[in-house]
Amino acid sequence: MISVVIPVYKKVDEFITNLGHNLRYLKGCEVIVVNDHPGESIKERLEKYPVQLIENSTNLGFAGAIDKGIRQAKHNYVFLLNSDVKLQDASFASSLKKFEQNTKIFGIAFAQKEGNGSTVGKNKLLWKNGLLMHSKADDLCEGETGWVEGGSSIIRKDVYEEIGGFDTIFSPFYWEDIELSYRARKYGYVSWFDPDVEVMHRHESTIGSFWSKRAISVISTRNQLLCTWKNIPDTNVLQHMSHVIRHMLGTLLKGDTTFFEGLLKALPFLFSPKFYKIR
Repeated sequence: MISVVIPVYKKVDEFITNLGHNLRYLKGCEVIVVNDHPGESIKERLEKYPVQLIENSTNLGFAGAIDKGIRQAKHNYVFLLNSDVKLQDASFASSLKKFEQNTKIFGIAFAQKEGNGSTVGKNKLLWKNGLLMHSKADDLCEGETGWVEGGSSIIRKDVYEEIGGFDTIFSPFYWEDIELSYRARKYGYVSWFDPDVEVMHRHESTIGSFWSKRAISVISTRNQLLCTWKNIPDTNVLQHMSHVIRHMLGTLLKGDTTFFEGLLKALPFLFSPKFYKIR
């Protein structure tokens, strides 16, 4: 059995449209919707749908909203499904066999068809210049992937709880699923990619509606630094510091302050106990 967690932030019309489409493939699943926009209740709009609704009293961000849904899920296999994702069939259920075949799989990521027709979903993580970085994998064949994306993947709840769950320091978005999967790897688990399950997903369709490209870049920079600092023993600290200084000065000389702003937003976390809570 599978629990499905769908976080919603504004863009309710799009979510309702996709929910109506997706429910035909979610028969037999427990569906949990987490409304992360305290200013707008969606209870009345969901009355005719067979879902459970959680309405946050404060905005928790992507990681916090999903975490709330996962904690309430009754089943061990939890399908993380973004509100802007459309299923094409019920093939995601075949993933359960892969979990049974390999108990070291933490989560399984699916192939995602973008609005431009390209397919993404398999990624790789690497340390470069003392920073944790990510990029697309060289192929889309089944196998280990850098991380399971929080918008279209199935994870094991027992492992999720064992490793501490999403870290909400990455609120409002970005790098939370990367850091979670990286942490799972430290615990001895792997993230898997299954190209036979394909969904439609227009990345950043929600985020891009409410945040400017500049703001998104600053948040992404901040969270990349936080993810790196959480795992700093895995890299060369002096190389990291040198790169940060050089990159900051180089971008400032070009008149680009986004990296510097991201750094300034990240630094206070080093002095917060919250930063060291989930390791």
